[in-house]
Amino acid sequence: MRNFKALSLIAFVLSSFPIFAQGDTSVEMADVLRTNGKIYVVVVGLVIILTGVIIFLLRVEKKLNSLEKKELENKTKG
Repeated sequence: MRNFKALSLIAFVLSSFPIFAQGDTSVEMADVLRTNGKIYVVVVGLVIILTGVIIFLLRVEKKLNSLEKKELENKTKG
């Protein structure tokens, strides 16, 4: 087990080094969007989508908790 932890640590450290196989790392699309000011539209869209997903997951979690409580109450009564 100790060897596995050591090997895992070494693997994670080695995998965190950047790979230099790619020559040019600039992204033309991002540069064009940034110069036109449209990158902010993309960022706002992503924030809206992420917020919607988070709100959805929180609502589902709340509903599941209430169903679990009801199920637990039904088991204790019957």
